[in-house]
Formats: sequence, structure tokens, C-alpha cells
Amino acid sequence: MHHGGLHEDAIAGKAYDTRLLLRFLGHVRPYRLPVAGILLILPLVTFCRLAQPLLVKHAIDSAIVPGRLDLLAGPALLFLVLLLLESVLTWCEVYGLQAVGQRIMADLRTGLFNHLLRLPARWFDRTPAGGAVTRLTSDVEALGEMFAAGIITIVADLLLLAGIVGAMLWMAPALALVTFTVLPPLVIVAWLFRRNMRQAFREVRARLGKMNACLAEVTGGIAVVQAFGREREERQRFTALNEAHRDANMPVITWDASLYAVVEMFSSLAIALIIWYGGGQIVQGALTFGTLVAFIQYIEKFFGPIRDLSAKYGVMQGAMAAMERIFALLDEPEEEGREETAPAPSSAVVRREDIPFIEFRDVSFAYREGEPVLRNCNLTLRRGERVAVVGESGGGKTTITRLLNRMYELQSGAILLEGRDIREVSLEELRRRMALVPQEPFMFAESVRFNISLGDGAAQQRVEQAAALVGADRFIERLPQGYDTVLAERGANLSLGERQLLSFARAVAFDPDLLVLDEATASVDSAAEELIQAGLKRLLAGRTALVIAHRLSTVRDADRIVVIRQGRLVEQGSHEALLAKGGEYSRLYCLQFDCGA
Repeated sequence: MHHGGLHEDAIAGKAYDTRLLLRFLGHVRPYRLPVAGILLILPLVTFCRLAQPLLVKHAIDSAIVPGRLDLLAGPALLFLVLLLLESVLTWCEVYGLQAVGQRIMADLRTGLFNHLLRLPARWFDRTPAGGAVTRLTSDVEALGEMFAAGIITIVADLLLLAGIVGAMLWMAPALALVTFTVLPPLVIVAWLFRRNMRQAFREVRARLGKMNACLAEVTGGIAVVQAFGREREERQRFTALNEAHRDANMPVITWDASLYAVVEMFSSLAIALIIWYGGGQIVQGALTFGTLVAFIQYIEKFFGPIRDLSAKYGVMQGAMAAMERIFALLDEPEEEGREETAPAPSSAVVRREDIPFIEFRDVSFAYREGEPVLRNCNLTLRRGERVAVVGESGGGKTTITRLLNRMYELQSGAILLEGRDIREVSLEELRRRMALVPQEPFMFAESVRFNISLGDGAAQQRVEQAAALVGADRFIERLPQGYDTVLAERGANLSLGERQLLSFARAVAFDPDLLVLDEATASVDSAAEELIQAGLKRLLAGRTALVIAHRLSTVRDADRIVVIRQGRLVEQGSHEALLAKGGEYSRLYCLQFDCGA
């Protein structure tokens, strides 16, 4: 499935983008000293590789051709030393690149994860989770591969190529120029191959994205697939995508193999030219046999980096595309108002009990322009009061909770916390003072104790007390390791009712000033409802609470019931008063309980 923008997995970018590369180098800067050390190793490795053919030339011309075998020991020993030195330096280079690359990737993942935690809820509402996961996994890996096998390796290859050209021109300029006649056609062919390979790489990445999306969709909805007997159809769909991915890889394989073959052909042609022209020069006495052999060795080293062109091009192109997606994520604006803001001084003396704890003043909000969800909503909630908000689905009930904890920012009006605009309160303080119990409780694959406290030091001290208060201790103590039992992913080894009780205990453990229950019993079956209702009564006892409810049976005991219809507050009062009024609440109540029966 194509989501566009940040979540586009096809490679459509360039293999080199200065702006992106400079930004990436900002993440490399903390490791500039080890990187500088690696860059200093590169000339040493290049020197070792360039010196070996020169030693062979010297051994042939000075010892073998004249028949002075006693002079071979020195060049042979030095050649062995160069080989060993090259091996040690190459190990240091590769190890250093990989070690620094891993540190850079770890820093990037940490930075991306911290940034994700600070993004507003609206970003997650419009963003598939898989897209964000891909940024932190495969895209970061692509940057690590680029650092270890791309940028630095290209620098090393350029040094080697420049050294080879210099050495060949120094030894025999005429032979070097004859050899280089194969380079212009090779460059043209490589450019043509690169253009075709770019399109092929892009197609492979697009096909892979579709296959991954199908795999994630089916595994996530496996219960529905099996329940409706759709295994054969899903198998056919995945097989088609898998075959399309396979077929997209075939041009890549073809172009890669062709490029390798063409480079090998030009390499062999260059050697043939060396033998043809160099042989004539030897016969004429203008060239030594050792120089000819050195030229052949240099040509073999020269065409090695060119053979890797396709792989390095793919690495760089994939990395640039990954960079673009990663930096697009990092550029997403974070939630505003995380910093502490001091309350404005006031000359008026107002008693705390005279100020509503929560007050909505003419609040209007729309997720999409022209489609308001709340219209001029006015609502107050005093300390110790339990207010229930009811209404039809889509009427704006959940939006009230999202605006209250600033998951979404206000567009019109104001929400006051003890007389202070919540936009003047830091997000940390605001959310610390309230606890949300959602309709679908989320459990982490951690211990029961962690799922109640979420690792918070203060909450950890109240875990067992909170569980006992809402009645969750009874089923927790029956678990194999009690509070230390590790839950399955999303708490799959607990019933929905048990997960909701843990969610209640979590809210109590954080000891908030305000409890917000967003249809906390809407998904609970009848068998679990009695257990949940008992826990809910203990949870709400003596607490300030805002209860969003669909089941009206859960709000009869509320101090005040507020009815919302099409984003407007149309009624409020007690359960009995609203029933007697015969208005919207009475209509909703009769729909659920069949008053005419």
C-alpha cells in the first residue's frame, strides 16, 4: 500500500545529494577523531598496495632477469612485510568503520525514538506504524552501510585509482597512455548501465514495500483471515507479490552481471594492449620486463573498484533515499508547550474552591477544515465531582479528552485548569495531573508490575495497593509469578476484563488529580462487566473524574451527566432529572433499555 511522502519506500532520489550528506555528517561529527584516524590509515593501505607491483618490478629487473637469485631475498621479505602491514591496516580500517558506523546508527535510532515520543498524536493518527518502524530499522541500517561500505570506501578507491594512474605514468608514460585508451568507452558503458540499474533498483524497492505491507497486514489480521477461510486467497495474493518482487530483481541481476562482464572484458583488453605494446617496447629495449609485469598487476588492481561500481551505486542511492526519509521524520514539528511556564501573577485573591477544576470555554474543534467536531462547547468540572459525557458515536466525546490532555491543540476557545489556560501549562505537568483509561487498554510485553507502574519510581511503590483497590489483585495472585509474570504481546495471555482492571490499577498507581475514562467499559463483554463495574466503583470513589461513556448503565451514579449531540452540549443534569425531562438523554436511554417494552 502506498502512503506517500515519508512512507514511500521506492528509491527515487539521487545517488549523491550534498545537502543530505552534509546533514548526515553532522551526526558523524562526535566521532571525528576516530574517523580522522581511519582516513589516515587509507593512504597507508594505498601505499602498501601500490608498492607491491614496484617491488615485483625491482625483483624481476634486478634479480631474476640478470640471474642474481641471491638478490631476491630482500625484495621477497619486504613484499611479505607489505602484505602483512596491508592486512593489519585493512583490519583496523574495517573494524574502525564498522565500530563507528554502529555508534552512529545507535545515536540516530535514539534520536529518532526520542523525537517520536515528542510528536503530537495527530501525526500518529495519519501515519502507519510500519513507516515509523522502517525509519528506525532498515533506513538507519542503510546509512550505516553507506558509512562503512560507501563514503569511506569510495575515498579509498579514489586514492588507489589516482595512485595507480600516477605510478603507471611515472614508470612508462607511453604505455600508460595506450592502456588508458580503454577508459573512455568503459566510462560511457558504466554510465549507461548506472542509468538502467537505477530504475531497476527503484522497482525492486517498490515491490519489496508492497510485499512487506501485505505480510504485515495478513499477520496482523490472521484471526480474521482464518475465521473467514481466506487462507487460499491471501496465499495467492502474497505469491503474486512475491513473484513480482522476484521478477523485479531479474533486471538488477542482469545489469549487475553484464556490468561485471563488461568490466572484465575491458580489463582483459587493457592487459592485451599492455602485452602487445609493451612486448614491442621490450624487444626494442625501451621497456623492461619487470615494468610490463608491474603494469599488468596495476591494471588488475585498477579495475577492481570499477567492478564494485554497481554495488556502491546501489548503496549510495539507497542511503540517500533513507536519509531523505529519516530527516523528513526529524523535521516533523514536536508537541508545543513541553517547557515549564510560570503562571502569570494575579492581584485578585480567589479561593481555590471557588475556581472550577476544569473549564471549557467556547471550545470548537475540527480534525478537517469545514467539518467541526465540537461547536462552542462550555463545560465545567469541580474538584471531587464525577461528570459523565454521553452521546451518539461521532458526537465529539473522545475529542474532549484529546483536547484536555493536549493530544490535539485547541483551535478556538480555551480550556482552563484551576483558572489557568492549559496552553500555559507544560505538557509534563498537565499530563502528570491526569490519568487516562482508554477503551482498549494497551499492555506492554513486560511484567504485570511494570504494566501498572510503567517503570515510574513513585508508582512502583503503589502497585500492589492500586491493584487491590480496583480488585485486580485477585487474578494477579493466580498468575504463575504473580506481579512478576511477564505478559505476552499486548497482554494476549489476559482476558479483556483483566487487562482493563490493570488499566484501572495503572491510573490509581499514578495518583492523579483527575481521572479521564474514555469509554473504558465499552468493549467489555457481559461476563466481565460485573467485575469491571466493581473495579470502576472503587476507582472512582472520592476522585475527580470525567467519564466518557457509551453504556448509560455505567453513568447513573455520576454527579452530573452531560449530553453532547453533533458537537454541541444539549443537556446536563442528574440521571433522574434528565430522564424526567424527556429529551436527548431520555431518547438514548430508551434506545438502550427499550423503555416501551
